[in-house]
Amino acid sequence: MAIKDWTKQEILDVYNTPLMELLYRAAEVHKQHHKVGEVQVSSLLSIKTGGCPEDCAYCPQAARYHTEVKVHKLMSVPEVTAAADNAKAGGASRMCLGAAWREVRDNRDFDTVLDMVKTINSKGMEVCATLGMVTEEQARKLADAGLYAYNHNIDTSEENYNNIISTRNYDDRLNTINNVRKAGLTVCSGGIIGMGEKTEDRVGMLHTLSILRPQPESVPINALVAVEGTPMEDQPPVPIWDMVRMIATTRIVLPKTAVRLSAGRLSMSMEGQALCFMAGANSIFAGEKLLTTPNPLYNQDMEMFDILGLSPKKAFADKPKEALV
Repeated sequence: MAIKDWTKQEILDVYNTPLMELLYRAAEVHKQHHKVGEVQVSSLLSIKTGGCPEDCAYCPQAARYHTEVKVHKLMSVPEVTAAADNAKAGGASRMCLGAAWREVRDNRDFDTVLDMVKTINSKGMEVCATLGMVTEEQARKLADAGLYAYNHNIDTSEENYNNIISTRNYDDRLNTINNVRKAGLTVCSGGIIGMGEKTEDRVGMLHTLSILRPQPESVPINALVAVEGTPMEDQPPVPIWDMVRMIATTRIVLPKTAVRLSAGRLSMSMEGQALCFMAGANSIFAGEKLLTTPNPLYNQDMEMFDILGLSPKKAFADKPKEALV
């Protein structure tokens, strides 16, 4: 069945649906396309922290901001291997490797990352990486090493993008996603709400993702974690109802995609997270940190899974590199 071509107005109408009706509709769509109660669990590890030359207004890893993030050089393969073992023992089926780079360079650090991917992949875990901009050739090297997915968030709408970031443009984001897709990797791309954007910007972001062909296999929806020292430090917390509404709209617009309830979970109650799962979220990050910001512990998440009747999805449960056309 072909994916619907959504207009911005249609997505806005969905977003503005009365909340209970929206929740019910999203749950119905979720049930049609996914196994109810099955949640993909990922672990996110910062393999190179801080010192980034970009000026993303939300990010504590930007070198120009004065935050408490300590700069750390690239981790070693044994360190990352140990972290992957812990993540797998905690129930994660996917290991995501994040490096605070503007772009990948063809050097020894990249060779080390390729070794990390090979090692983690050999453990029967899906491996995802978010390393900044990549060329098609670099993406192919990652794919050849066993990478399953590449994350490159578009963050917000094209119209709002320059209010958040000035050191690269929206087309840079889309070009990287295109390079990743050409290499045969699955795509993980989403954004952040709570950065002072308008409803139309949230809708615009979803519209951009919806018109990608194939659509992204995974879409993280992040609630801004305001970090002292960044330009976003005074942004108010995102209301749980905004997260539920955004998750539900994403589920309806991207019916086959894994919708990841990402940053901001630590401030959400179990009841709030339950509503997000009801609205169609079927993926989370687990572990004590999301790159540099706090996140619920594995055992807390497994307790929540037990109470809500959720179960972790096995690695490679979907066909590798299956296109959502």
